[in-house]
Amino acid sequence: MQIRRLTPDDLPACGRLALSRNWGAESRKWRFLLDVGEAYGIDAPDGDGLAATNIVTLYGADHAVISMVLTAERYGRQGLGRALMDHVLDRAAGRTVSLHATTYGRPLYERTGFRAVATIVTHKGVFTGQASGRTHKADDLDAIVAFDAERFGADRSAVLRRMPDFHEQVRVAERDGRMTGFGGAWRNDDTLVIGPVVAEDQATARDLIADLAAGSTLPVRVDLDDSRPDLVDWVVERGVTHAFTTSAMVRGGELPGDQARLFTPTMQALG
Repeated sequence: MQIRRLTPDDLPACGRLALSRNWGAESRKWRFLLDVGEAYGIDAPDGDGLAATNIVTLYGADHAVISMVLTAERYGRQGLGRALMDHVLDRAAGRTVSLHATTYGRPLYERTGFRAVATIVTHKGVFTGQASGRTHKADDLDAIVAFDAERFGADRSAVLRRMPDFHEQVRVAERDGRMTGFGGAWRNDDTLVIGPVVAEDQATARDLIADLAAGSTLPVRVDLDDSRPDLVDWVVERGVTHAFTTSAMVRGGELPGDQARLFTPTMQALG
């Protein structure tokens, strides 16, 4: 069993492995993660693609996020997932590490020292609300990066600076000439994902979500912490209903930043 670094050339094999486990192909998502993170895999001994994958994305010296933890069904319970997990935790090198876990995957993470800190409810549906008209297109990435660093609590500038190319929209909110929030929306297969949304308060987050989602002909996806029932209800009332639930988990410390101002992630795979 040999662990190797994955490259963009492995994108088709990553998609096939994901489809075999009833995930979507999500080629844009995989390509982005292969670009901003460190992706590792184990080739299938039978020569048919990848047996397992894992991606770790490093945010500066303090935080890391693990994602795309997949093992081909025919190689289940052979220790491949645990071997890759140990490898990426070594790569995290003492950082606080977070991830989002399904019910199926949570036992593996608990055995490697992760603990659940929040319940995240994924909502999907055609957004029926109106745009707020109180946000505008972003034109200053430096300001977004600076705003985010204070609130996210770790350096994710490498991800944010790719937003104009990756996202369909990037919008900011301001009050009295001062930035009060920003958000983005990107296309994942046949869904428009709303994220990230970082804002000073829930009202600003609602404005950003509305302006990013309004008018979309695609179903939208919004990942929300269930500790915000008012925001959850607001989204549901506008046609974006509960799809599934995951657990936000952390190892080696506490989640960085001001969680009260972090409303949706770029994607769960990026924390």
